[in-house]
Amino acid sequence: MDTLHVLIISADPLTRAGLAALLADPPDLTVSGQISVEQIFETGFDIFQPDVILFDLGWETGAALDALADLDEPGTPVVALLSDPDLAPDVWRLDVAGVLPREASVEQLRTALAGARHNLRVLAPEFAAALTSPPAMSNPAAPIPEPLTPRESEVLQLLAEGLPNKTIARRLGISEHTVKFHVNAILGKLNAQSRTEAVVRASQAGLILL
Repeated sequence: MDTLHVLIISADPLTRAGLAALLADPPDLTVSGQISVEQIFETGFDIFQPDVILFDLGWETGAALDALADLDEPGTPVVALLSDPDLAPDVWRLDVAGVLPREASVEQLRTALAGARHNLRVLAPEFAAALTSPPAMSNPAAPIPEPLTPRESEVLQLLAEGLPNKTIARRLGISEHTVKFHVNAILGKLNAQSRTEAVVRASQAGLILL
C-alpha cells in the first residue's frame, strides 16, 4: 500500500506535536508537515504534497472555522477535529471528509484519514445527533440594529452555503477584496465574531434559510 501523507493544521503547537506522535507508527502513514492556522495562506501546500489534511479546530473555533471555509485545496480531503458538537453541522456543511472529536483515538484517526483518501466521509457517532436535530430556538438572537444591504444579503446567503471568499467573488462577479469588505460589514451588523456565528444569528433572525 502507498504511504498516506498527512498535513496537520492546528493553532496549538502541542496539539500538532501530539497528533504527529500519534500518527508516527506504523509506516504506511507519514506526517508530511505541521503548520499553524495562521500559516495556512502563507505556506504553499505544494511543498507538503499531502494526501489528506488533518485540521484541528481547537477550542477557540471562530478563526479556525473561517480559515477552513477559505481553504481552497482542490482534491485534498480534510478531516476536522472538533470540540463542540453543536458546531458539527457548520463544519459538515463545508464538505469536509470527516468530523471527529479532538479526543479521537489513533484508530479512529487512522480510519478517517484512510477513508478520506478513498473519497469516503466519516462522521463520529457523537456528532450525528447535532446534524439531525433542529437548531434550538429557545434563545432567539437580538434584533438586527442595522439592516443588511442587498449585496450583503447575497454574500450572507453564500456564506451559509459554506462557500469560501474566492468562490463567492466568482459567483457574484466581484473582487475577493470586496467580498472581504462585505463579510466584515456583515459580522459588524450581526455582532458576530466569525462567519459561522453570523450565519447562526442570521438564521435565527430569519434573514436566511438554511
